[in-house]
Amino acid sequence: MKNNGLHIIRTSIVIAYALLFSYAAITKLMDYAQFRVQLQQSPILTTIAPLVAIGIPILELLFALGLFIKPLQTISLYGSLFLMSCFTVYIYQILNYSEFIPCSCGGILENMGWKTHLLVNIVFISLAILAILIKTPWQLQYKDSQYT
Repeated sequence: MKNNGLHIIRTSIVIAYALLFSYAAITKLMDYAQFRVQLQQSPILTTIAPLVAIGIPILELLFALGLFIKPLQTISLYGSLFLMSCFTVYIYQILNYSEFIPCSCGGILENMGWKTHLLVNIVFISLAILAILIKTPWQLQYKDSQYT
């Protein structure tokens, strides 16, 4: 019963990440020109904005897809954790070390302030760590079968 509850928690986190990244990527790609302009206005990303503008939505879509493929789920969680950590460091740097704070991301987060966005990211980082620590039944079965 305990493992079933943990499995539900992990699955819920996986679905939340997949929805978040899918929505974020589609929003960025639908208004790609605006997204790229916003990145070019960033004091931190100016020189690499074109690469970041295409790279981020691609990674978000790859991780969202990977979260639903069992053998790729854990590595996709690690990738999601890394990407969310990068976003969080970026926001922290903008808030604390930049004289110019560029426009926020589009979509759901457009109406959030940067500090709220930072808190949401920290929550998602915590959720990714929790999901990584929770082993699914198929992972436990695979681990056990390696030693038999």
